[in-house]
Amino acid sequence: MENERSAAINIGGKEYELILTTRATKAIAGRYGGLENLGEKLMKSENFEIALDEIIWLITLLANQSILIQNLRNKNSPEELLTEEDVELLTTPFDLAEYKNAITEAMFKGTKRNVESEEEIPKNVEVG
Repeated sequence: MENERSAAINIGGKEYELILTTRATKAIAGRYGGLENLGEKLMKSENFEIALDEIIWLITLLANQSILIQNLRNKNSPEELLTEEDVELLTTPFDLAEYKNAITEAMFKGTKRNVESEEEIPKNVEVG
């Protein structure tokens, strides 16, 4: 099931692919102001419940991308989308910590072509 632009996770005994699609990128940008702010938001979240909510939202968003793609290709037999409640009930906080790696992998695979060129330009260089 896994391909070059996804990372696989298991939720409640079922495998899901996390895929960073353009649609998911737009949703993340709407929530965080851009992909670059996502890591900062997840790492600096002082409230544990808020951090969990963000990870659950992100897992649900990224896992649903593969279901939406599947449904687009198989309109006669659509699969149900995951809800945040499903993810909350079918996972443990330990699972969510493990999923962070898959989220990072999916984000990296989804943006790998853009990352290389950005590193060449120094930012916030002080001019004296």
